[in-house]
Amino acid sequence: MNVNVGIGLPIGDPTTLLTWARRADAGPFSTLGLLDRLVYDNPEPLVALAVLAGATSRIRVQTEVLLAPLRDTALLAKQAATLDRMTGGRLVLGLGIGGREDDHLATGTDLRTRGRRLDEQMATLCRLWHGEPYGDGVGPIGPVPARIGGPEILFGGFKPVALERVARWGDGFLAAAAPSWAGGLFDTVRGFWKEYGRDGEPRLVAQVNVALGPQDVLDDARARMHAYYAFTGMADRMVAGLLNTPTGIRTALTAFADLGADEVMLYCYGLDPDQVDRLADVL
Repeated sequence: MNVNVGIGLPIGDPTTLLTWARRADAGPFSTLGLLDRLVYDNPEPLVALAVLAGATSRIRVQTEVLLAPLRDTALLAKQAATLDRMTGGRLVLGLGIGGREDDHLATGTDLRTRGRRLDEQMATLCRLWHGEPYGDGVGPIGPVPARIGGPEILFGGFKPVALERVARWGDGFLAAAAPSWAGGLFDTVRGFWKEYGRDGEPRLVAQVNVALGPQDVLDDARARMHAYYAFTGMADRMVAGLLNTPTGIRTALTAFADLGADEVMLYCYGLDPDQVDRLADVL
C-alpha cells in the first residue's frame, strides 16, 4: 500500500491536540490536519498548527481547508509565510471557500462571490510570496516563505471551477469524498492539470472519517461528527460513513492508493488520543 497517511485532528478540545501531535510525530504518520470554521467551537487552525509545529519535529501541518475568503489577504500571506518559514517548509495550506452563511456574515464577506474572491486572493498571495510589492505604493510583505512562491497549496471542493483552481493556482487537490466518488474528481483534476500545461502530476490527497476504540470513543466521535454536519441536512448519512474497524480503514486506504492518491488523511472527531496508537497499528 504505497500511500502516505496523515491524521485529521479532532476539534472538540484544543488542549488535547499537543498529545495527539506528539504521538503522531513519533509514529508512522505524514501530516497533521485541522479544519477551519469561524462560527463554531473549534480552534483557529493557523494559530493551533503553529503551536503543534513547535511541539513536533518532522510531521507536516496542514489546513483542510482554510476558508481564505474570510481572511484579509495581506495578513494571510504574512501568517502563512511565517509559519512556513519557521517550520522549515512543513506547512501545507489547504484552501477552500466555505459554505456556511454564518461564517461569512461574521466577517462581512459575500457568500455569493466567495469563489471569485479566492481567485483574487491567490493572485495576490502568489505575488507576495515571490517577494513582489503589494502594489499601489505598498511594498513587499515578508517574511520570505521557506519555498519560493509560498507553501504547498491544496484546494478542496467538488465543482468543476474548484477543480480547475488546482491547475490554475495550486499544487494538489484535497478530496473529502469516498473512493467511488473521488476517482472521478481525481480524473477531472488531472485533466485540468494537463489542459493548463502543468509539469508533473497534481498531488492528490484523500480524506476519510474514522474512529477506533471502545464504544464510548465511537459514541463520542459520532455525536461530534453529527453536530458538525448538522447544517448540511445529511448528518445521519455522513455519520453512517464513519469507518470504525481496522479492516474498513485498510480497505479504504487500498482503494485510494489504487486511484493514485498520494496521501490519505484519517480524520478523527472523537477526542481520545489513544486513537493515534490504534490507527498506527492499522498501517
